[in-house]
Amino acid sequence: MYLKEFEIRWSDVDANRHLANSAYLNFMSHTRMSFLTEIGFGHKTLLEKEIGPVVFYEHMYYFKEAFPGQPVKVSMEVMGMSEDGQFFEFHHNFYDYKGRNFAHCEMMGAWIDLKARKLTGLPNDLLAKFNVIEKPEGYRVLSKEDTRKYARTPKDLV
Repeated sequence: MYLKEFEIRWSDVDANRHLANSAYLNFMSHTRMSFLTEIGFGHKTLLEKEIGPVVFYEHMYYFKEAFPGQPVKVSMEVMGMSEDGQFFEFHHNFYDYKGRNFAHCEMMGAWIDLKARKLTGLPNDLLAKFNVIEKPEGYRVLSKEDTRKYARTPKDLV
C-alpha cells in the first residue's frame, strides 16, 4: 500500500471548518500521481508516450470529519487493471494522525491517447511497471464491462 502524508491547510477547509470535498479529491489525485511518478510514470514519460490518465468515477465514503492542525495520510492501492492496462481501479483510504480511517474512495479510470483522443492500453514497458507491484487482497483483472457498472449518459438523467 502506498501512503502520502498531507497537512490540512486553511485553503483545504470549507464553510463548516472541516476538510472540504474538493480537498479530498486533490489529495487523492496528488497521491495517485506521486505513486505513478515513483513507478516510472513521470510527467516526462507521459509526454513522450502521449498518454494521460482519465477518471471515470470516484465514489467517496465519509466516516468522520477531519480538521486543520494534524497531518493526514492518504493511501492508494491498485485494486484492478485490465490485461492491456487500459482500465484501472484504485482505492484510497484517509487516516488521521492516530491512524483512524476517516474516509474511503473507490475510483476507476483509463488511459487516453492524447493525440488520437481515444482510450488506449499501456505500452508494454509501462504495463510491465504495474505487473511487478504487489497485488492486494481483492485485486481483479478488469474488463470493459467492469467500467460500465455505474455508466450514465445525459439522456439517462433526464
